[in-house]
Amino acid sequence: MPDLQPLVLYAFAPFAASANPWKVAFILEELGLPYQFEKIQAADTKQHAFLSMNPNGKVPVLRDPNNNNLTTWESGAIIDYLIDVYDDHNILHYNSSPEKHLTRCWEHFQMSGQGPYFGQMVWYTTFHHEILPSVIERYGSEIKRFLGVIDAHLDSQETDYLVGDRVTYADIMFLPYCKGLATVIYPDLDTSQWKNYTAWVDRISSRPAIARALQIMDGAVLQHKEYLALVAEGK
Repeated sequence: MPDLQPLVLYAFAPFAASANPWKVAFILEELGLPYQFEKIQAADTKQHAFLSMNPNGKVPVLRDPNNNNLTTWESGAIIDYLIDVYDDHNILHYNSSPEKHLTRCWEHFQMSGQGPYFGQMVWYTTFHHEILPSVIERYGSEIKRFLGVIDAHLDSQETDYLVGDRVTYADIMFLPYCKGLATVIYPDLDTSQWKNYTAWVDRISSRPAIARALQIMDGAVLQHKEYLALVAEGK
């Protein structure tokens, strides 16, 4: 879409400090939309300039200069906007029932069943001021339960994707946290026991648009790990 101005996606600096902006970036890549990252420090998300865009003071935020600078926030709402406005050819969604509505179920499961537990696992293993084994065990158990839900669904449906016979935005929304399991979220967890799940992650990751974004994400994760190491050393 060469006639479009780049959409502006606000994300944390360090760049890999949150998985949620990457969900949006993956969708932008898949839809072939021009975009650019606007990196912002965590402290600045609590200032008036950012709060005027997102009252909740979190990333991601998306500003669309092609639509009167409409600014949306919350990753799921941003993705809904992109699908509604820019997925004219149904690349990542179904228009008809039941697939349309089932896709929304998986979208909301990602936001309520994956994001909070995976994110809290990172917090309590990396940033919290004390180690709380019972809390870490709780979130670890929920992560395993989540992997089992995806694995069992793919197995019972005998499909390559969560809904229907092709990838949707819901599949892609799960990917940033899934890719982060081995690097920063739960490095000791062997996910190979969930064979349908691991094949699904590999299948989505190999899509050309996703692979391009993953190269940027992997580099950002490496930089973030180096940053955390420096923080731990007090530098």
